[in-house]
Amino acid sequence: MAALAARYRVSPRGGMGVHRDIASALAAAARKNRPARIEIAPGHYAEPLLVRGEVELVATGEPGSVTVILPSGTALETAGTVLARGLVLASRDADVVRCAAGTLTLEHTEVRAPGGVCVHATPGTAVTLRDSAFRHGRVLFAGAGGHVERCRFTDAADNALAAIEGARVSVRDSRFTGARIHGVRVSGAQAEVTGCELTGTGLAALFADTQAWLAVADCTIADVGAEAVGYLHHSRGSVDRVRVTGAEQGIAVAEGSDPVVRGCVLTDCRDTGITVRAGRGRFEDCEVAEAGNVAVFVSERGAPEVHGLRVAGGNVGVVVTGTGSRGAFHGVRVTDLTGVALRAYEGGKAVFRDVRVERCVTHLETRGDAGTTAEVDGGVFTDFSMSAVEVLGTSRVTLRQVTAERGMVGFAVAEEAQLFLTDCEARAVTSAGAAALGQGRLVARRLRVAGSESLGLLAQDRSRLEVHDSEFTDCASVGAFFRNEAGGLFVGCAVSGTGAAGVRHNGRVSMPSLRSSLSVEEWQDETNQPPPTHVTYNNNVTIHGGVRDSQLAVGNERVDMNQRIDSRRTPHTDEDGSPA
Repeated sequence: MAALAARYRVSPRGGMGVHRDIASALAAAARKNRPARIEIAPGHYAEPLLVRGEVELVATGEPGSVTVILPSGTALETAGTVLARGLVLASRDADVVRCAAGTLTLEHTEVRAPGGVCVHATPGTAVTLRDSAFRHGRVLFAGAGGHVERCRFTDAADNALAAIEGARVSVRDSRFTGARIHGVRVSGAQAEVTGCELTGTGLAALFADTQAWLAVADCTIADVGAEAVGYLHHSRGSVDRVRVTGAEQGIAVAEGSDPVVRGCVLTDCRDTGITVRAGRGRFEDCEVAEAGNVAVFVSERGAPEVHGLRVAGGNVGVVVTGTGSRGAFHGVRVTDLTGVALRAYEGGKAVFRDVRVERCVTHLETRGDAGTTAEVDGGVFTDFSMSAVEVLGTSRVTLRQVTAERGMVGFAVAEEAQLFLTDCEARAVTSAGAAALGQGRLVARRLRVAGSESLGLLAQDRSRLEVHDSEFTDCASVGAFFRNEAGGLFVGCAVSGTGAAGVRHNGRVSMPSLRSSLSVEEWQDETNQPPPTHVTYNNNVTIHGGVRDSQLAVGNERVDMNQRIDSRRTPHTDEDGSPA
């Protein structure tokens, strides 16, 4: 434009061939109906600017040396092909800058809108904002195209930038600070946000709603009042390599939304790292650290697919809860939580593949009706304070090739729940490798328990067993202990080592093909024993005293166990369990 444009000079001091105000220069340019370049000397110009045609408005001094400040109304309205560079534009209660038609570019410009809109790009227009600052008001793209690069958005009274009504906007290398509502809101529109920094927003930093499309990459988000990134009302898009610190929720997906999230790090979120509520989403190679409540929370028919999740520190790891909620988790690593690592509750369904959990209280817990299920295929649970797996209510859990090592109870089922084990192993537990209590059902094939400091397998109350082809080795007290009205099958199993007894039974468990180098004893419910020590297992497990002469409550207050294990031994038995 510059080579062919007619030049007009503006200065408050006037002079030969110099306009004293910008409006008169624009009027002169309009009469010639050709491209114009308006060169503006430093000064204050309290006049609204109405620009038509192909025009450049350029400050000749340093950026900010030319101010157009009005008490109200629009400071700059354009229709054509307009470039403004180095200006300060301000007003109240209106669109400070309005692109009514054509294209507008602002460079090295500051716009202030204490009571309105900094820039309004109307339908069908295209606005480019480069190296500029926007204070107090919002930048609005309504059905318009937009490109924003290296800009600053400060203290917006509502959203700092909004794309609505089919707008298509890209935002790069910009900073958003202190917006009262959202940093960027996309509603029924499309936006790309890349390399930006967002801090101190009142609600979500980046928010997509009403079938919006939002792609976010290489951004940092800190200290926001709600979500760092939120998708609502059937919105889609992607979130790549975003780092979040100090949000209420790191990434939230709700109401039919379905984004792809990759390589994000979510740290110190006050509530949850990732929330999926009545939505979907694919999450790849993400990390959640020190979440205040839950690292990943799925509810209200949410159904995410998660690959490569890392959870470190905080309270609870993964929760899937509510009828119709489900989640598929592949390659999960969870460490150092104060609560439960993996949890399915109240109708939730969770599937885990290739899981490793270390140093948590309980590593997998389920509670709820028969629709509450969890599957683990390939898992290692180590250094659990209470239990590796705890199955309660009428829920169902299926474990395949899962190892539980160094903790109190390896695999436990209670109340009316069901637990299915295939090719699983418990090692170096202090209380029991596997336990069935209440009316729980335990089905195990090729279960291996080694090095328990007390019991290999415990069944009591009215629990039911189906244990096939399993091995119990070097359990310090008893390899398998069946008491009260517990019954079922113990088929093709082997008990060996140096414990006090191989099997102590109540006569209600069939034991064909039993192999044991230790004694097989019939258990007697003896009375007048010394006062017992206590073991409490009510979602958490606390042991006070040794296993001998102990009382165990598992699952909740409704399940009680009076357990007495002594060191009396009977002669060795044949393989079928009868005395030799």
